[in-house]
Amino acid sequence: MILQIGLIIAGVVLVLWGADRLTDGAVALAERMNIPQIVIGLTIVAVGTSAPEFCVSLVSALKGTADLAVGNVVGSNIFNTLLITGVAAMVSPMTILPSTVRKDIPIAVVASVGLAAMVFFDGELSRLDAALLFVAFVAFIWLTLRGAKGKTDEEAAPKKQLTVLRAVLLLLVGLTCLVVGSNIFVNGATEVAAQLGVSEAVIGLTVVAGGTSLPELATSVVAARKGNSGIAIGNVLGSNVMNILLILGGAGLICPMAVEGITIVDYAMLVASILLLWLFANTKLTLARWEGGVLTALFLGYMAWLVAGAM
Repeated sequence: MILQIGLIIAGVVLVLWGADRLTDGAVALAERMNIPQIVIGLTIVAVGTSAPEFCVSLVSALKGTADLAVGNVVGSNIFNTLLITGVAAMVSPMTILPSTVRKDIPIAVVASVGLAAMVFFDGELSRLDAALLFVAFVAFIWLTLRGAKGKTDEEAAPKKQLTVLRAVLLLLVGLTCLVVGSNIFVNGATEVAAQLGVSEAVIGLTVVAGGTSLPELATSVVAARKGNSGIAIGNVLGSNVMNILLILGGAGLICPMAVEGITIVDYAMLVASILLLWLFANTKLTLARWEGGVLTALFLGYMAWLVAGAM
């Protein structure tokens, strides 16, 4: 148990260091290529920070532990929307671009509702369901990149004065540290939870979801602290969409999944959390500290409900 706790701490440290490198590289790359930060956050950063979720969900699906695979994604998205966005907003209130409210958040809403409808009513994610999700992912990436053409960033972020090569190297180093660190954390935390007798579905919704979301948490908080709201909110939204469309879509195409342990409360929280974020983002196009506090409090309440039900 002591060794596992040590691994958890080491994983967290590595993730935090990697997030700092990743943020600097992403911002510098956005500036050098004259691409809005929100686009970098929705694509490059989101894909990188979603790598742990992809690995965990794919391996879980192949091993026949579908509750862990789907619970990881559902829990990660709730974690992203409520805790990550909430903490980032409390660290530094975030400016939300009009395009984010009009397009990016609604896409995350549709993806969340679609997943809940597909899996809850028949208890499985079939290959047809997975194919629909994957096609939607391709359309999302195409729309995001198409919308980036000819646009400049609306945020007054400080210039990093880094070459494109160095920015890419920082991105790669940061992503590597995030993936390795989160894997160390997940392995340690999952072992501890299993020794305590916690169910597979609850482990997926809490420990594994929290661990695989560490890259998003570290990246968004560091980005918010540095005043890069586009990276912070884009990372969360992009990761949420990719978790559902790319990760479950890809994993489901390889191995259809029968899901039993995820409850209606979990799916309701998945949809309600992104709707609440959409509501807050519509108020003056900002996410204030008190709104971040509400999101964080709701997350803590949900975690308390899960833990209480597992005991």
